[in-house]
Amino acid sequence: MRRPDTPPPMGDTGVRLGLTENWKQFWLLVLVNAFVGAMVGLERTVLPLIAEEEFGMVARRAILSFIVTFGFVKAGTNYFAGRLGDLFGRKKVLLAGWLFGIPVPFLLIWAPSWSWIVVANVLLGVNQGLAWSTTVIMKIDLVGPRARGLAMGLNEFAGYLAVALAALGTGWVAEIFGLRPEPFYMGIGFVAFGLGLTLLFVQDTAAHVALEARHHTGPLQDPRLGARLGGRELFALASWRHPALFGSSQAGMVTNFKDGLAWGLFPLFFAAGGLSLGQIGILTFIYPALWGILQIWTGGLSDRLGRKPLLVGGMLLQGMALFLVAAGGGFPVWFVGSALLGAGTALVYPTLLASVADVAHPTWRGSAVGVYRLWRDSGYAFGAIVAGVLADGFGIRSAILAGGALALLSGALVWLRMPETLPGRGPSHPSGSTPPPDPPSPADPAAPSPHRMHP
Repeated sequence: MRRPDTPPPMGDTGVRLGLTENWKQFWLLVLVNAFVGAMVGLERTVLPLIAEEEFGMVARRAILSFIVTFGFVKAGTNYFAGRLGDLFGRKKVLLAGWLFGIPVPFLLIWAPSWSWIVVANVLLGVNQGLAWSTTVIMKIDLVGPRARGLAMGLNEFAGYLAVALAALGTGWVAEIFGLRPEPFYMGIGFVAFGLGLTLLFVQDTAAHVALEARHHTGPLQDPRLGARLGGRELFALASWRHPALFGSSQAGMVTNFKDGLAWGLFPLFFAAGGLSLGQIGILTFIYPALWGILQIWTGGLSDRLGRKPLLVGGMLLQGMALFLVAAGGGFPVWFVGSALLGAGTALVYPTLLASVADVAHPTWRGSAVGVYRLWRDSGYAFGAIVAGVLADGFGIRSAILAGGALALLSGALVWLRMPETLPGRGPSHPSGSTPPPDPPSPADPAAPSPHRMHP
């Protein structure tokens, strides 16, 4: 692998790796991902309240069914998005994601029953799995190994700041006009802009993948991490066999377990505490807003300090924040708890993606990110299921406390079992060591194609 302080490689066609070298496409993808995130933000403030007020739903498990559906569909789609992008190219997958998003705002506006809401979240899960996964992978392709943490921080900053702004906007609109249909009109614009930008201006990153493949070796020098991996082998490696990939997958799943819980229960918990729709909108804004904004710094910080310190600290901070929310009462305490929850999530979110990218070979990186995001986003569904059961049986406060305990346990697992993956800091690639020789060029018939998975 190249030393971190050397210039990015350049291919025969003039393609270069690096954020500066690819800034136009990179920032275009940041903007596209903002529209992707805004689609999720449409639901975060008002949908649990619509379930209670318009459809008369009382059981928390039933109300959280839309998150369960969204989580499982998005998780599965993440995996296929990575595989399809490796096989057929990234832009086609991104376009498909936007096509699945077109009906979502209309279903939310016109839904005569809760089953329509569930169908809308099936389509939203596919939209998010295809579109968000692909923008992540394309940015990793563009920047190369030097600034992955920063790239992921900027990507997730745009996505989750958009989630926060859409959640805040729908809360304000709902307080003025009502829960439906006005808050969801914004979604029509989000789809139109996202699809239009992708179709007209986004370019595929296949040439960048091919270029990096000629210069890549895994930072941990693990013989299992070569260029030729089959689908089953890759799934097992990224799920449990490799300690760094396992650590990323379990921490990501617990992080989104917490988010599924917060998404479904926080509005109900705050409403039961006497807060207005406007105040609930502020709380549902501040959590993803800090989650998004702070990633501008936390992603780059992981490029300097290493991945593991931010992961351990972030999981512990999330756990403590959930304890504060559960123990508190009233807007000021809940504001602080929500802010700390956003800060803890910001520490881990770009760092986990960067850790996976550190380890994965460029030829199967999309698939590895897909497996990680499968486990991570299944946390939405598991969080909603467990939170609903605990809230119905023991109350919402107990469900939030359980989420905090799980986050602390996940942080302990990262600390005890996960190795550092940042190039130059890993246990088998000490800083200052001589990089191993480059692998064969893709022009060599024996070298793997950057868009083929090998059985």
